[in-house]
Amino acid sequence: MGEQLTIGELASRTGVATSALRYWEELGLLPAPARVSGQRRYPPSAVELVGLVVLLRDVGFTLREVKAFIASRSPAGDGWRELYERKLTELDQRIAQAQVARTAIAHGLACPHEDIFECANFAGGVAALLAGCSLEEAHEEVHSQAHSR
Repeated sequence: MGEQLTIGELASRTGVATSALRYWEELGLLPAPARVSGQRRYPPSAVELVGLVVLLRDVGFTLREVKAFIASRSPAGDGWRELYERKLTELDQRIAQAQVARTAIAHGLACPHEDIFECANFAGGVAALLAGCSLEEAHEEVHSQAHSR
């Protein structure tokens, strides 16, 4: 049967808590391991699989997406590419949203008013958001009005 790892050894080699490993097993991210006297025994290849889960999680995949990625792995398949393309599009959208949020916060910090609630631009931005504008649209609307004054 070769070298087998206990869950503690797998946790130690990967830096992932044993509770997370059990949870990932429950979700189907890790195959059910062999048991010896009721204790889990993982093959050495489980280290790489845990590393894959950690990598995908750290780059933004949800555990559900990680499961789909693992399921898409086949010798002839490239279903993982579609998952990567979708995630890349999602990350691009999140980056754009974060850039807009950063700009709005930077403008708030540069506001000359002692109390931001007294700022016409701030009030205009809030009103635009409440009227259904996105943060980016509200920011553009406030600044286009400020420049036309």
